[in-house]
Formats: sequence, C-alpha cells, structure tokens
Amino acid sequence: MLLFAIGGTATKVILLILSLSILIVLHELGHFIPAKLFGTRVHKFYLFFDFLFPFPNVANFTLFKKKIGDTEYGLGWFPFGGYVQIAGMADETQDAEELKNSEPQPWEFRSKPAWQRLIIMVGGVTVNMMLAMVIFTGLLWKYGEEYLPMKNMSNGIMVVDSLAYEIGLQNGDKIIAIDHQPAGNFEEFQKDLVLNEAKNITIERNGQQQDINFKEGFLSKVMKQKKAAFILPRVPGIVAQVQDGSGAAKAGLKVGDKITAINGVPTPFYDEVKNQITANKGKVIKVTVDRKGQPVEVQGEVSKEGLFGFGTQIYSEILKTERVNYNFAAAVPAGIDRAFSTLGNYFKSLKMLFTSKEVKVKDSLGGFISMGKMFPDTFDWEHFWILTATISVILAFMNILPIPMLDGGYVVFLLYEMLRGKPVPDKVQQYAQSVGMFIILGLLLFANGMDVIRALFH
Repeated sequence: MLLFAIGGTATKVILLILSLSILIVLHELGHFIPAKLFGTRVHKFYLFFDFLFPFPNVANFTLFKKKIGDTEYGLGWFPFGGYVQIAGMADETQDAEELKNSEPQPWEFRSKPAWQRLIIMVGGVTVNMMLAMVIFTGLLWKYGEEYLPMKNMSNGIMVVDSLAYEIGLQNGDKIIAIDHQPAGNFEEFQKDLVLNEAKNITIERNGQQQDINFKEGFLSKVMKQKKAAFILPRVPGIVAQVQDGSGAAKAGLKVGDKITAINGVPTPFYDEVKNQITANKGKVIKVTVDRKGQPVEVQGEVSKEGLFGFGTQIYSEILKTERVNYNFAAAVPAGIDRAFSTLGNYFKSLKMLFTSKEVKVKDSLGGFISMGKMFPDTFDWEHFWILTATISVILAFMNILPIPMLDGGYVVFLLYEMLRGKPVPDKVQQYAQSVGMFIILGLLLFANGMDVIRALFH
C-alpha cells in the first residue's frame, strides 16, 4: 500500500473533494444521459456551481468551461454540488415564470411525455445506488471480508472509555447477546447498539451470565463520543514497535516480546500492562517478557507522562478472525445487498431523529466538516472507496426525498401528472419550489453551523 503523508487535515480535505466530485459528476450524468437519449437539450453540465448557490445571478464565474455541441461543460467556483441545466425545466437556474412566457419547444424537457421526464429525474439517484453496488462489489471481490466474531474473543473485552465502566462493564467480560439476541461480530457491535436502540446486553463474567441494562442517555453518549469504540478485544501486550530513545528502547525491549509481568506483578493482558506503567510514572520498572519462549527481564524508565515508548499488536493480528472471500459471481449479490443494507441503516438513523428519546438532532446532524472527518489521514484507497459508496447511498436517499427542488420533489409532481392526466398547476409548483428552497437552505445552514459550533466549543 502506498501512503502519501501530506498532513492529516489536508489529506481529509483532498479525499472529501475527490469523493464528492466523483459522486456529483456521476449523479448529474444520471440526468444528462437519459435527457440526451430522449432528444432533450442540456445547456450546461457543471461540477460545482458557477454562482453563489442558490442565487443564480450572483457571483457568476467559472474556473473552466468549454462548449461542445449544445452543452457547456464547466467547473464552477462554489463547491457545494453541481448541476445540469436542462432546457425547459424550472430549477435553481431557470425561472418558472420566464418559461411560462415562452412557447414550449420539441427539444425542451416540458415538451416530453411524463414518463420520459420521470426517467430523467430518477436518473441521478439510480446512478448513485448503482455506483454503490459496483463499488461494494469490487471491494468484496478484491478484498473479501474479514471480521472478528464475538465468540472468538476468548479473553473478553478491554475497557477503553469511562462510558463502558459507567454501565458496569469490566475488563475480561465476554459479550454474549444484545437484547437477548446472539451478538454477531465485534466490528458491528457498536453500530448495532445504536441503530437498534438496544436496551441491554448479556455478558459472561467469571463463568456466570448476567444482563447489563442501559440507562437513559447511554446511547446518546455512545454517538457523541470521540473515540472510535468504548471497548476493544482483550489481548496480550505483544510489542509491535519500539520508539527510538524511549524507556522501552533503552531497556532493550524488542518487537515480538510478550510482556508477562511488571515489577513482579503478572500482566497477561495489555490493559494490565498499561495500568502498571501508568502507576509508575517517572519511575524505573522491571519488565518481564516472553522472548521466543524464554523469560527475559529488562529495566527502563517510564516518562513523567506515564509513557514507556512502545506499541502493541492490534487484535486482528492476535485473535482468530474469520474471512469470507468472494469470486465475482458471489461478489455481485453481496455488493448489492451491502448497498441496500447501508441504505436501510441510514434510514434507521434518520428515523431515530424523530422517534428516539436518546438521539438529538443537534448532536447527530453534520455538514461538510463531519463528512470530512470520516476520511482517513492517509491515502487509504480501500477506506476511501468504502466511504464513497456509503456517501453515494446517502446522496441517493437525500435526493429522492419528496422535497421540492430535490429530484424527489419533481418525481412527486410527475407521478401526480401521470395519475391525474394533467400537471400540477404552475402556481402550486412555484410556491412549492420556494418552500423547498427554504427547507434545503435551512438544513444546509443548520448542519454546517452545528459542525462549526462543535469544532469551536467541544
């Protein structure tokens, strides 16, 4: 894997822009292609807006443009989306009143049969879902799936956040079930808790099973926590790297050493290693390790900050994970299933905004900053494509919502026309478009405003 170190924030920004650019271009192609197939002229095809969205006549300039045939292709300056300007279609760039005062032309959107207009409008979200299916299929075909079943966590869990202690979890607990349903794999555990609004988990402690019930507000805290997880699989402290000049380096700790005791206190697991090191800040410690089957004792100083200067192997390198490999024929249905399960999970998360006592809108909605934070600090292409596929599904869902000015709003008008045999009155459409624009702007400002507030005050 080739990694480029540009700087964490810069890398996130680059990957976010790249991902959104791919998704915007392909979404708009979903409108563009059927429009051209049906003989509809497309005046403009733009990545990003060449105006201050949503004001089509404010700050009009492009970074690049080229006209080919009837269509001007360009790169706008306002990086919040993109658009195709379809002749004879009232949208953010063409006023409905203006169109009303001109005669419909055969090459215009408004002159086409309702079923053709419907296909043009659903083209964007269709491409978004198809893209997600293709990406997930390709990832499963190339990489397969690796996961850690809960049953393979023979040493139980390691608590890494006070949130786990708050509900009564302890190091070494084995998670058996969520809401009395068998627990699946570790990677999905935290997501399952939140999306299913779990009320309790069943654990095994010292050979005895017991239920831990969640107090009100716990799931909300899980969603707001900054750490990726509040528990991890419990593993031995096996050295994976040693920092130059650290106490561990000076003591002669080596990669592959398994730390078994500190100052004579047994430390079979990493959490116990960590606790002993923290308890000896600024002191010299005796570390007993298992080195290729032989006990070895080394000695070094812990820093005043409680650091010894070494990293340990991650759980996937120690515990028995399971892998599912896919040939192409198997990857296709699995990729389709992954796309629709992603859609289902996103729907669940949105539903919780309205139905859950735990989930608060101000804590859950986010804009471009939240989106950017999802991307890795390095150019990890597997992670990049997973996120791109996920965002593609989200864009498909958001765009098909029945809000005027979104694709879903136009679809509602067209379905009405197809059922009633006559279009929605122009005045109704105009009013609805204004309301829709107000809703969209409000959501954009709120989501991105919450990002800014969280960045400044959290």
